[in-house]
Amino acid sequence: MKLTFLGAAHEVTGSCSLLEACGKHILIDCGMEQGADIYENCDLPIAPSEIDAICLTHAHIDHSGLIPAMVAQGYKGPIYATEAARRLCNIMLRDSAHIQESEAEWRNRKAQRAGGPAYVPVYTMADAVEALTLFKSYGYGTPVKIFDGITITFSDAGHLLGSASILLEITESGETRKILFSGDLGNVDRPLIRDPSTPPDADYVVIESTYGDRLHGPRPDYVTQLSDIMQETFDRGGNLVVPAFAIGRTQELLYLIRIIREQNLIKGHPDFLVYVDSPLAVEATKIYQDGLVEYYDQETLDLLSQGINPIAFPGLRLSITSEDSKAINFDNTPKVILSASGMCEAGRIRHHLKHNLWRSDSTILFVGYQAEGTLGRRLVDGAKHVRLFGEEIQIQAAIATLEGISGHADRDMLLGWLGAMQKKPKQVFVNHGDDTVCDLFAGTITDRLGLTAIAPYSGDEYDLLTSACTAKGKIVKVTKLSDGRRKGNAAFDRLLAAVNRLAQVVEVSRGLSNKELSKFADQINAICDKYLRK
Repeated sequence: MKLTFLGAAHEVTGSCSLLEACGKHILIDCGMEQGADIYENCDLPIAPSEIDAICLTHAHIDHSGLIPAMVAQGYKGPIYATEAARRLCNIMLRDSAHIQESEAEWRNRKAQRAGGPAYVPVYTMADAVEALTLFKSYGYGTPVKIFDGITITFSDAGHLLGSASILLEITESGETRKILFSGDLGNVDRPLIRDPSTPPDADYVVIESTYGDRLHGPRPDYVTQLSDIMQETFDRGGNLVVPAFAIGRTQELLYLIRIIREQNLIKGHPDFLVYVDSPLAVEATKIYQDGLVEYYDQETLDLLSQGINPIAFPGLRLSITSEDSKAINFDNTPKVILSASGMCEAGRIRHHLKHNLWRSDSTILFVGYQAEGTLGRRLVDGAKHVRLFGEEIQIQAAIATLEGISGHADRDMLLGWLGAMQKKPKQVFVNHGDDTVCDLFAGTITDRLGLTAIAPYSGDEYDLLTSACTAKGKIVKVTKLSDGRRKGNAAFDRLLAAVNRLAQVVEVSRGLSNKELSKFADQINAICDKYLRK
């Protein structure tokens, strides 16, 4: 029995772990990296065609996004997930494939003009469609024998509709081990979905640490927070632009806005409109309304029993076509615009930012985690200007954050979940967190719960019979964005080229006077200080 960490090791995205047992090779998650890459991930040690199964915790792209790439490279095994996760992947993986193909088309037009090599997409729509035929879905709490000696059981992780922690029970050569993968654990008391369930006992636990170094604080009054921001923005005559993850966060916000409409909390703007401008979010909203009652919390079930749609209200507009999207910015009436992506890295949200960031009457409201290196993170951190579609945009809009609405459990919630296990695990592995947070949270687990905890790096391998580390990965930091996995590579490469060019200029400036050299150094330091402050 062997466990190898591949992705989300000392990083937040790209979750992927390889379990070898009973002569089988099983991936737990197969996610795409998003935002800045911190460490080089080791390669999958075997061919995708040699993987026997994939177990998926939930549908978010940083956990599911490279499944079609596996299929493109020969994977043909089953993909185990909950039914809600399967339905959400049906739209998310198709959407991701569309992005891959669109980026390839754009890059190849540029390459053709410049005489460069052709760019091959990470995967195509055909790959995504084939991957979707491999899904096998099961409910929470039902043990499923996937191979001789290997059983999996899903439990509610409370992070997203259908999100799961996965317990693998393995019996090999008379030895039995239980390995629990937390997946992304959810915050508590959120709209629509239930809190994370109590974890089953396990010998080993792999736990996420997205917020392993911070607390959300007392549960805020989301409705009051949101209505106050809406009121202030509308009174200024501006738009409230919300970069929202198409699946999960968008539907939670619709739930809150329905309450705001019902209680008439916005004064002077009784007929305000709310646009959901994302085909993916529109499709996801339909799935949330599709009777998947086993995933809903009691409050949502009570609303449905009264015939109330929990995420629909007068004034809600679903924007699907590009013409619908463009028309939103030609309407001068104050409005709410919910658009993806949640970290502002791609999609229609970038167009809405272009039209609203420069407006002092508008507000950009962030309602979720912003990974290092993303446009959303730069805005939250106080950037004064950004470049969108080749145009420099000065930021005049208010930048706000809806406190406490995170979809991730905070430090004490993670500790509470882990501490609820009746039997102490032999070892806890901490992943899916920022570089320093993984180590910090591992130390916190040891200090608070008395458990042995470690934060592995990509390529680290553990024997699950002895708990020994049998191989160490190479710890290699990277200085550029991961290859071909997200937008912005060309722009970042251009920046690196500019840095190299600057080094050449510095080298040939040796003959300048001390006064000229000092002035040059001051100019460079001013640029460095400006961006380090961001």
